[in-house]
Amino acid sequence: MSTLLNFGLPKGSLESPTLKLFGKAGYHITKGSRSYTPCWDDPTIDGRFVRAQEMSRYVEDGFFDCGLTGRDWVLENNSDVEIVADLVYSRSSNRISKWVLAVPEAAPVKTVADLEGMTIATELVHVTRAYLEKNKVSAEVEFSWGATEVKVPELVDAIVDLTETGSSLRANKLRIIDVLMETNTVLVANKNSMLDPLKKSKIENIAMMLEAALQADSKVGLKLNLKKTKMDNILKDLPALRNPTISTLSDESWVALETVIEKKVSRELIPALKRAGAEGIVEFPLNKLVP
Repeated sequence: MSTLLNFGLPKGSLESPTLKLFGKAGYHITKGSRSYTPCWDDPTIDGRFVRAQEMSRYVEDGFFDCGLTGRDWVLENNSDVEIVADLVYSRSSNRISKWVLAVPEAAPVKTVADLEGMTIATELVHVTRAYLEKNKVSAEVEFSWGATEVKVPELVDAIVDLTETGSSLRANKLRIIDVLMETNTVLVANKNSMLDPLKKSKIENIAMMLEAALQADSKVGLKLNLKKTKMDNILKDLPALRNPTISTLSDESWVALETVIEKKVSRELIPALKRAGAEGIVEFPLNKLVP
């Protein structure tokens, strides 16, 4: 079977969580420790690992039909690509990240206007320059190759850096004064590739399975038995995607309920269900969830 899709996978911090996500979505991808070429268990897909910072350019140019990168790098590269799906995951969590403007805790800077004539270090150079222009601030923006937070105050006056929790900034005694943008991983596609019906269908199928794997990550399935006489009281407080599935047991005075709930609420919900008369409560993991 000939290759249908040339797929770009992110190398670096997103590599491991991306391979894990694809595995949960049903795609097994392997690679050697020094290899830039992944081996897919789907013979219609080929591709390569490249840095997320460069991915959107390669997708726009047609080297890849599609690829995974950050919404921030699509904007930074001003890439003309189609965003097929938002996939909120990163190297350490499944939450939105932010590019923030930060200064030393002791600095007198209160707003971006106070950085007039100063120097800012960042990887996100073009977005930062556009932000300063929008705020009518003239400041020097220099590219940072990494470890940006350690450069203030000795080398630069402020930084624009990516953060999920802000813990690294606080550890380096930095204070956030503004948020430039929120970002997350996105599946982007070449616009010409999306005009090909076979490629478009394949890309959208992959997007659906990745989204389903992420949806399932924060939820669990729940089964329980209870007497019919107690059903109304439990149903009014039992969360579900729509309505729980209800089945009659061999003892017709009892029913079985099955539903999907947020993983984080189960620790409070299960004891409450038990106190309300539920029995045989089973929590089980989900692999994929398509709403």
